[in-house]
Amino acid sequence: MTISSATRDGVLLPKRIVLTGFMGAGKSTLGDLLARGLGWTFVDLDEEIVRAQQKSIADIFASIGESGFRELERAALAQALQRERIVLALGGGAIETDANRLLLKEDRETLLLYLEAPLDVLMARCEQQQLENKAVRRPVLEKRAELAERFLRRRPLYESAHWTLHTTGRNPEEIVDAILQQWKQTQWIECGVGT
Repeated sequence: MTISSATRDGVLLPKRIVLTGFMGAGKSTLGDLLARGLGWTFVDLDEEIVRAQQKSIADIFASIGESGFRELERAALAQALQRERIVLALGGGAIETDANRLLLKEDRETLLLYLEAPLDVLMARCEQQQLENKAVRRPVLEKRAELAERFLRRRPLYESAHWTLHTTGRNPEEIVDAILQQWKQTQWIECGVGT
């Protein structure tokens, strides 16, 4: 795991963990397991939007476009960041929105964790999910050049996270164990404690 210099030791104990990464990173699968490991609640930001709008993500995009969806996403993120003891999975594109990055950057009680893997590994995971009917068909998977460009554009934004965890070659339980081990080893400062 890579830890940013700003979050090595002696930082405020996070009240929530936000998972970011490209499609196929495992944000929902790992988020649920991690929340259980911490005794917290798992929240999927896209599912929160779907529930509030009573429409699928595809239907929201079709009716109000990407900019409309991104505004709904920003509002849902701001609301989620008011909650404590949650593990929050972002949609893969949430990190591209300036307002979302600002919300995450300014929130000193949120730990942003990037689940990293090479694009070919991520695509193989998405294809496997579709074969197993666990995931909605993603037409974007058929446009590889566009997908690669999107991945390269987002990667530096993902890499600005507090922690980066390389997930290739590990099963979900191993990944969550690595996160929990790092969580326990970090010298957090309780709010109002210390200098």
